[in-house]
Amino acid sequence: MPKLLLIDDDESVRKVLRFRLKNSYEIIETGSPEEALALALQEKPDAILLDLMMPRYSGFEVCQTISSLSFTSRIPILIVSGESSANYKDFCESLGARDFVQKPVNFEFLESKLKRYIEASRKADQGEPRVRLRVMLKLRPAGARDNTSEVLTATETVSATSFLCGYQPPTRDGAEVDVFFARNGQHRVGRARVMRIQWPGTPGQQVNFAFTEKPSDWVLK
Repeated sequence: MPKLLLIDDDESVRKVLRFRLKNSYEIIETGSPEEALALALQEKPDAILLDLMMPRYSGFEVCQTISSLSFTSRIPILIVSGESSANYKDFCESLGARDFVQKPVNFEFLESKLKRYIEASRKADQGEPRVRLRVMLKLRPAGARDNTSEVLTATETVSATSFLCGYQPPTRDGAEVDVFFARNGQHRVGRARVMRIQWPGTPGQQVNFAFTEKPSDWVLK
């Protein structure tokens, strides 16, 4: 069964979550934000359910820390909180959370989200191997008629058909860019699509791009 980490300082809430989810998930739980970070590293859960308001360290800090560490950054984090989603959803997503579920929990709704995010994460993990490699690129929004909207960036990781890089312009899942090697701005590599946005709307925004067709000339074959 998929492994699920529950992080909530309210034991009664953890008890309800465990009872409702135990038939579908292997449950690991803690009420301590400090212990939560250790469990995330040691247990490598398939997903994390995280409360916002906890003593000493808030859920905001826990979310940002887990999503920023290379060993845990791909674990889907879902905020489960009594706070208003209208007030906190966008901010939590900017810290790395994938979604926000407001208490009282609609468990059918929660389980559908968990299933979707875990399947997507596992699919990504089973994909092509990635290597840390810095490649300077120019990215131009698909359809742009000139280079005034080009962005100069460097990759963090690359695979044979995808790459992760810093990308500051506002964007959305599914948006496409034309990719050029920066050393020769006229050398077009191919077209790539936004697959995932990390820390959207922040100075550290990163985007995972996947080529929509086999690139003509790329650093990995």
